[in-house]
Amino acid sequence: MQIRPLTLFTAKAAVAVVVVAGCEATLHARAPFAHLHATPDLVSSQYQPLAQPQTQGQSQPEAQAPVTPRQQPGELLVEAMAPSRGLSADSFAALQARVQQAINDAAAGGANLSVAILDRSTHQMLTSGNSQVIGTASVAKLFIADEMLLHEAQGKAPLSPEEHQALDGMLEASDDDAADRFWGQGGGDAIVTSVANRYGLTSTTPPSDGRWWNTMSSLPDLIRYYDMLLDGTGGLPPERAKMIVNDLARSTPTGADGYPQRFGIPEGLYGEPVAVKQGWMCCIGPDWMHLSTGLIGPDRRYIMVVQSLQPSDDATARDTITRAVKTIFPSGRV
Repeated sequence: MQIRPLTLFTAKAAVAVVVVAGCEATLHARAPFAHLHATPDLVSSQYQPLAQPQTQGQSQPEAQAPVTPRQQPGELLVEAMAPSRGLSADSFAALQARVQQAINDAAAGGANLSVAILDRSTHQMLTSGNSQVIGTASVAKLFIADEMLLHEAQGKAPLSPEEHQALDGMLEASDDDAADRFWGQGGGDAIVTSVANRYGLTSTTPPSDGRWWNTMSSLPDLIRYYDMLLDGTGGLPPERAKMIVNDLARSTPTGADGYPQRFGIPEGLYGEPVAVKQGWMCCIGPDWMHLSTGLIGPDRRYIMVVQSLQPSDDATARDTITRAVKTIFPSGRV
């Protein structure tokens, strides 16, 4: 992802999964950095996919009605004290403590850190500070690839071998030129609208300026996207979804633009096989934004999304998000 100023937007959609924000700073109005030192609430919930979204070809309303929250925040906080059978009470408490430590450490360096982790086996999700709508930068390339591969599967727009190679490069090396090409070829803003409708991503919206890297989403939406990509409920055929996951598993150490892209998950979870899509952008006010997303483990059991905003140079910001993941998983494994 090249260094491009992020156009700021107003969120228009409701967040699908109830979360409690640990820090109130958003991309739209940064709170003073002193506020980042406030202790956030860590929330555990039983993750349950929403009602199945309409599939391609069905008539769809222009705007989806806000989703009724499954539970109130107070109820989620009670659940945090009574974790599901997926984790023992001691393991759960230790994970919460490590996430809290990672957030505190990041805040001490002036960074705003948000984390979401889903165990796909138990449907237990731990979140913190994730209610804000965020710019996705190169993570939006997931949506571009998804829509292009769906069009091919439906026989609408077959991809040539050269185009498949370009799509691989867009995901593996985060090639911006390929993203520009497919963005125009696939319909621009309509790509995001289609993917959001198919996957039920209620806080994911097209960019207001038509530039793919300014696509907006949220941590819960990105968790949901990966989960539905893997189980096939987002509409993309399994063989096409496998192409995306395989590309993410081959993520290169350096992006096509020369930017180091092994920050966060791939560097922090060095003991696990991972499949990741990274995003980065400067400048959001004084901040570098880094977004590390992906699948963890040989069976892709875990999904993690971690985002940081930090008023620093890019190397410091990358180190911050990597140290956060290492704090959360000190052995390099889940």
